[in-house]
Amino acid sequence: MSIQKTITPIDNSLYIQRPLSSDNEINDILDKSKRSFISWKNTSIDDRIIIINKFIDNLLNLNTEVSKEICWQIGRPITQCGNELRGFEERSRHMVEIAKESLQNIPARKNDEFDNYIYKSPLGVIFVMAPWNYPIITATNTIVPALLAGNTLLLKHSSQTPMCAELLSKAFKNTGLPEGVFQFVHTNHEACEKIISDPRISHVVFTGSVRGGQEIKKYIGTRFINVGLELGGKDPAYVRSDADVNHAVENLVDGALFNSGQSCCGIERIYVDQSIYNKFIEGFKSITENYKLGDPSKDDTNLGPVVRQSAAQFIRKQISEAEKQGAKRLIDESKFPISNENNCYVAPQVMIDVDHSMRFMMEETFGPAVGIMPVKGHEEARKLMNDSPYGLTASIWTKDLDFAKDFGKQIETGTFFMNRCDYLDPALAWTGVKDTGVGCSLSTLAFDQFTRPQSFHMRKVV
Repeated sequence: MSIQKTITPIDNSLYIQRPLSSDNEINDILDKSKRSFISWKNTSIDDRIIIINKFIDNLLNLNTEVSKEICWQIGRPITQCGNELRGFEERSRHMVEIAKESLQNIPARKNDEFDNYIYKSPLGVIFVMAPWNYPIITATNTIVPALLAGNTLLLKHSSQTPMCAELLSKAFKNTGLPEGVFQFVHTNHEACEKIISDPRISHVVFTGSVRGGQEIKKYIGTRFINVGLELGGKDPAYVRSDADVNHAVENLVDGALFNSGQSCCGIERIYVDQSIYNKFIEGFKSITENYKLGDPSKDDTNLGPVVRQSAAQFIRKQISEAEKQGAKRLIDESKFPISNENNCYVAPQVMIDVDHSMRFMMEETFGPAVGIMPVKGHEEARKLMNDSPYGLTASIWTKDLDFAKDFGKQIETGTFFMNRCDYLDPALAWTGVKDTGVGCSLSTLAFDQFTRPQSFHMRKVV
């Protein structure tokens, strides 16, 4: 029997282990998912909503367990782990609220002779591979709309966060959800390849690396199914000359460092108008050096370790490489004595004198580090912001709403913010461009990802 082991970044000890599902077990799970789809798709939307609301309530009641597991499995400060369920509730309640309207038939022609409409038919079995960095909300971005739309769902969570899959499953208990509609597996990459290739799977959702997304496309092969991919990011911010500098600094530090910089839409590069550049970096340095890096299970910690030793080594290597190319470290790392080469605690760092010849400014870092460059104006900022293989979010910091709207149309990104960053409004589509991936979650458009149009051409003969 193969065993999956999860190492906690808090002290690099073995935290939890789980047996991996066998091929026979996975086959039985897929059969059950396929069988349960027949009855679930015929369940009324009102009944589905009742069940999902019970699921939401149940998971919220597991707040203490969820917070503990997120803290120990990924190293997020315990005082920040409650944000996960607050975000989960906001998104899930919104998707429930708009489900009936979003899933209703689209009328085409209705008169004495015809009653034609487009029905949004559920796809079937949805296979979701969820990431570790926001283990509850990223999974439920798919779980809630997919189930509301009438699909069944199989969840494979990251090997770093297996308990989150189990807690999601626990929350479905005593809700009235029929057996087989929601299931999870602990499994490896080889088994995932077989699942993705299996004809019983109707849609695949993956959040992770660009390479992982490319492999999934290969596994799908010649099958005519769609996939939702949220992959890499290197999200930029532009601080315009008219910005409220203090507000921009405070929010961009948080956008760069929250969750130790391990956010899909975390800020990784900042372009500041040269007229306010010095004031901006002084403020950025001051706030950053007041962070407390330490044991995330302690209440006074607001910056925890990164998820694993290899990630810490990658981040440090990127920073050192940029320094050799002429970049300078703005932050005094001696203020963070817990950080060393042998653990997952990475001191926050701000790199200045950077440019786009450096890997640090072009490749995803996914850690508590950000590069800041001065720019002469919005045209230079636009070119630099778009000079990236990724496009998940981007932000502008300005008092001019009209300018921001026009500027945003020129930026190659899925979401454009003004005076905000690192946040999801569930009423807006969450999507990306270029190597960030395809598809979308949240908003009314999410339901279109998990349904197909079926046209009803109904001619009445009397």
